[in-house]
Amino acid sequence: MSRMKSWFQGPQNISKAEAVEDYAVGRVPSHYRWPIPAIIVVLLGNSTAMFWFSFGAGISYQVGWPYMLLPVTYMVIFATLIGSCTMKLASKEGLSLNLLTRGLGFGYMGSALTSFIYAINFIFYFLFEGTIVSHAIANYYGIAINSFAGIAIFSVIGLFAIFFVWKGMTSLQFLQTWGGPIFIVLFGFCIWQLVHHYPVAGFDDWKARNEVDSNALWLVFSMANGQIVFQGLMGTDYGRFARANVSYKGTMAIMLGMLLPVVAVMLFGAFIAYTLIPHITNGDPWSLAMDPGFVFPLIISAIGVIFAIVTQIRINVLNLYSGSIALSNTMDMAFNFRPGRQWWMLLVLILGIVFYSFNVLEHTATFLTISGILTNTWVFIILADYYICRKMLNLAPDDFVEYRKEYLYKYNPAGVVSLFISVAVGAAGVLGIYPMLYASFIAMILGPIIHVIISIITKGKFYFKKFPTDMTTQWIRQKK
Repeated sequence: MSRMKSWFQGPQNISKAEAVEDYAVGRVPSHYRWPIPAIIVVLLGNSTAMFWFSFGAGISYQVGWPYMLLPVTYMVIFATLIGSCTMKLASKEGLSLNLLTRGLGFGYMGSALTSFIYAINFIFYFLFEGTIVSHAIANYYGIAINSFAGIAIFSVIGLFAIFFVWKGMTSLQFLQTWGGPIFIVLFGFCIWQLVHHYPVAGFDDWKARNEVDSNALWLVFSMANGQIVFQGLMGTDYGRFARANVSYKGTMAIMLGMLLPVVAVMLFGAFIAYTLIPHITNGDPWSLAMDPGFVFPLIISAIGVIFAIVTQIRINVLNLYSGSIALSNTMDMAFNFRPGRQWWMLLVLILGIVFYSFNVLEHTATFLTISGILTNTWVFIILADYYICRKMLNLAPDDFVEYRKEYLYKYNPAGVVSLFISVAVGAAGVLGIYPMLYASFIAMILGPIIHVIISIITKGKFYFKKFPTDMTTQWIRQKK
């Protein structure tokens, strides 16, 4: 029993400073590594996010059943592949992806840009999840969503989430271990109430709102494309704590442990929406039926509000944590400013409060496209750098990645220029010069191609300002 318990626990003999900072701007040491099951438990908070209920319903509205399975399958397969590769690299080096980016083709100031892009994602998802739970509480008590009281609700719930994540992975693991059973019990009760009080909508009832044509399919694939890298990065933020010699099977197990429950939640989101649509008489039933902040209190009253709060905190602690990691790297590189990871969580909360007045639920599709352009392009570039420029072309070592400022150029033009060009091409699609549905796909393919070309032209000159003599590598002997 004690051995099984150890599978789901992180390291115990650690300092308070280690627990709080979680090596946001440094290598994770060997004594701070976590077992795979414990990492999966932490990531289950992401698997049960309210976002997935809305996402599943939104995809089904566009293409219905069974076509919605196409983008869902695409997301799971590619997120697993990408996440397993980035996680394997992060655990081997003991570095966050933000730190790895410094040496993988961007330079230390170039990585500040990509870290800021990454942080924007988490600010959005923090805002998204916080909006859902604030809507649930406000709707139940008849409070105007954008009123001072509505903003206060958002703020208090956000502060509560910060309390749970202040001590990093240690408190995250505790929260997710005990929050999981609570989620299962409350969600099970919700489904029981739904099927006993409403005529159930079967798969045949999951009809698209409009004709399912190529544009509809491109739209849902574009929405899914915004997740294939982001979910891999979410897994990598915590997978970096896996043992250094973890296999690809191990990293794939972590990704699937997070993603398979996501699929179930998405399907339940569509199921709940189509079951309730005929019974919503006030407002737009299609919009309200995909808003978890509306449907759960509708089904199970005050318990639905509690369910929304518990679920939102379980995911928003992850958004706060990962957002703070990204902002730590951004400010460390841009301004050499290191107040501590936990203080950047407060900035995420403040920005969430500032932007709360915008109804982010109405802009999900556009945001996911922009996310696909920025985040996907960045990560595909660093994967191309490691697997093509390093492993295949031998332009830099593949047995270590340098992240320390004193050994790196401020900018590596290979990564920075390829990212700017690709994002500019993607932005043209968002602005309507060509269909926005294709923008994220074009950008994420174009970026790594340009990166490899520039790396070949420059012969890897900008990987190192000064080669680190304290790193053991086979690459030196090969170059000689």
